[in-house]
Amino acid sequence: MPIWILGSSLFGAQLAAALGLPFAFASHFAPAELEQAVAIYRARFAPSERLARSYVMLGLNVCAADTDEQARWLFSSHQQRTINNRTGRRGPLPRPVADFEGRLDPVGKTILAHALSCSVVGSPQTVQHGLQAFIAQTGADEVIVASQIFDHSARLRSYEIVAQAHAALSSAA
Repeated sequence: MPIWILGSSLFGAQLAAALGLPFAFASHFAPAELEQAVAIYRARFAPSERLARSYVMLGLNVCAADTDEQARWLFSSHQQRTINNRTGRRGPLPRPVADFEGRLDPVGKTILAHALSCSVVGSPQTVQHGLQAFIAQTGADEVIVASQIFDHSARLRSYEIVAQAHAALSSAA
């Protein structure tokens, strides 16, 4: 079984590089240092018995649905939870609400812009393009998908869409 270093800071990148281990970065909730962490990890990577070259897995929030509008509505649960968590109001995942972004104050907008910048939200086509762009931008060897979707069947559908998008990208490569 492989050993990984999971990090959400630059220290995790440095440790994984020094030990010659694969590195998983929690960019799905801590994206601020993503680029710098990956750059440090790749630049400082020391091959080991376990791994000959650097290998990066990155977290990505994905909320997929049959339409962009439906996905944005479903994603409002994740947005609400993010704001609640960052402002000390932890609790269960809230139900989605219509036009959540339109009702946000500047503080809420700033929280979401920083915390959820590694997110793809939309229809199957939007998700496929978003995955492709995220991988191209970051050079991720692997992507781990996180989906905080209130309705279980909608969450399963989201993962199904992600799997189809991944298959399409893999066959195109």
